[in-house]
Amino acid sequence: MINVFQPSLGDEELAAIGEVLSSNWLGHGKRTAAFEAEFAEHIGVEPEHVLFINSATAGLFLTTELLGLGPGDDVVLPSVSFVSAANAIAATGARPVFCDVDERTLNPTAADIEAALTPDTRAVFLLHYGGYPGQVQEIAQLCRDRGLLLVEDAACAVASSADGQACGTFGDVAMWSFDAMKVLVTGDGGMLYVRDPELARTARRLAYHGLERASGFSSAARVSHRWWELDVREFGRRVIGNDLTAAIGSVQLRRLPSFVAQRAEAARHYDSLLAEVPGLLRPPALPEGHTTSYYFYWVQVEPAQRDALAKDLLDNGVYTTFRYPPLHRVPVYGWSGPDLPATDRAADRTLLLPIHQTISRTDVEHVTSVLTDSLTSVAA
Repeated sequence: MINVFQPSLGDEELAAIGEVLSSNWLGHGKRTAAFEAEFAEHIGVEPEHVLFINSATAGLFLTTELLGLGPGDDVVLPSVSFVSAANAIAATGARPVFCDVDERTLNPTAADIEAALTPDTRAVFLLHYGGYPGQVQEIAQLCRDRGLLLVEDAACAVASSADGQACGTFGDVAMWSFDAMKVLVTGDGGMLYVRDPELARTARRLAYHGLERASGFSSAARVSHRWWELDVREFGRRVIGNDLTAAIGSVQLRRLPSFVAQRAEAARHYDSLLAEVPGLLRPPALPEGHTTSYYFYWVQVEPAQRDALAKDLLDNGVYTTFRYPPLHRVPVYGWSGPDLPATDRAADRTLLLPIHQTISRTDVEHVTSVLTDSLTSVAA
């Protein structure tokens, strides 16, 4: 089976894990701090603004708490988002307000965001679909002009940028995902970025039980006496990362440029093979100055063809999927706002093809051959 997502793990990651095991310390420690510093350099910020956590979802929930969202607040987000974003908002008592997206990029435009604003809007949660930056600069400016908080869900955008600035650093808070299906993987894990220094310190406390000062093995040398006493400042939880997963992350971060290059080559090969297929749309070209992580490669066909195409591909050893089913269609969120026509059209036409750093040219050629044959037979 040719999978949609697949990590690349090898001897370097095994060696890093071995070093952690040999150290006899698996928890939050010096390797976690090193990974945070390395990632901070990768996105062009100071290390005190980033925090290695156990998932991007934990980062979303921590963010809503950090920003004080709650009943009476509206939060705008694209309907094409993962459920974790809407869940984090709704769990506070705030109201998720879904906006439309561009039908081709599946990213919201600044106009889409603006159309969804209400008098009670306090924040915008922006997903970078498939790693595409979208109109992040325009949306960031809109939020500044309106006095709104901007949270970037950069789960898919670990190597994405707009005019040289890393996605995730345009707003107030951001999170990246390192789960087992992402470009950079740690098994489970994520990174949180907080622009405001004081909020960043609060986030670090909230991520570890609300403690102002860690105790025990990692900090005993820095505490004069009674290092076991607790200084609790907030009602936090435990969502910090650890040295074992951080060690994997450091290796993966060093390998990230090659991962992205391999994904880019696969995307170019898809583009060339699918360029002349009638009735099929490929991902739109990136605007000048934008880079992507190539997390998704998506095609769009007529709605009547999409599901049959997915089945034909599966029958021929190719797993495909659609990310992300529109949240305004999910009953639990109780959406009663305006129709989102571009979102609905995109959701019924879009299919993600396999793309990852281990996919071969032969695999890409097999996928496109089956896809072309399937569309031809349906059209006939």
